[in-house]
Amino acid sequence: MESLIAAVREQDEAASFLAGPGDFDLDRGDHVEEVHLASGAALEGFAGDGAGGTFFFCGEGGEERPVLYADSEGGSALVAIGLSELLRLLLVAPWWRGCQAFTAEESRDLADEYLEDIPDLVARRDRAAAALGVDLPPETVVLDRLREVALGVGENFVLILTAEGYPYEPLIRS
Repeated sequence: MESLIAAVREQDEAASFLAGPGDFDLDRGDHVEEVHLASGAALEGFAGDGAGGTFFFCGEGGEERPVLYADSEGGSALVAIGLSELLRLLLVAPWWRGCQAFTAEESRDLADEYLEDIPDLVARRDRAAAALGVDLPPETVVLDRLREVALGVGENFVLILTAEGYPYEPLIRS
C-alpha cells in the first residue's frame, strides 16, 4: 500500500485542496514551541496549518498512528486514529476547528461560510478524494468520530509544553 503522505505530495489537486480549505501543509511539520506527550510516547510533527498549528503522529509506527493537533495558542486534541481518518476529516469537514457543539446546524452554518468563499468546494473535494482513493463518509459520521476520538482515547494524549511543564488545554470538550 502506498503512503498517503506520498500520495498527497504526488496529487496536485489533492495537495491543493488540503492546503486550501483543509489548512493542512505537509511542508510545515515543526511546532512553534518544544512539546512532548505526558505519557512519554514518541511525538512526530508531520504537517502544519497557516496559523502555526501542528499535526503530530503519536507513538511508534507509520501512518496508522493516532494524530494529535496542537494549535499555536496552547490547545490540543487527538483528532484521528491514522492519517486516512485525518484526511477524511479534512476533506469532509475542513471547518472542524470551528465546531464546538458538534450539532448538524452548527456544521451546516460553518459549511455555508466555506461555500460562500469557495463555491466549487464539493467538486474540488470529490476530485481530491478520488485522486487519493479516500472514501467520503457523511459529515455527521466524520464529526461524530472526531468527537469520539478526542473525548475518548484522546484523554490519554496530553500534550505538555516542555519548557514550562504545563499541559495544553483541550480543544474539544464534552
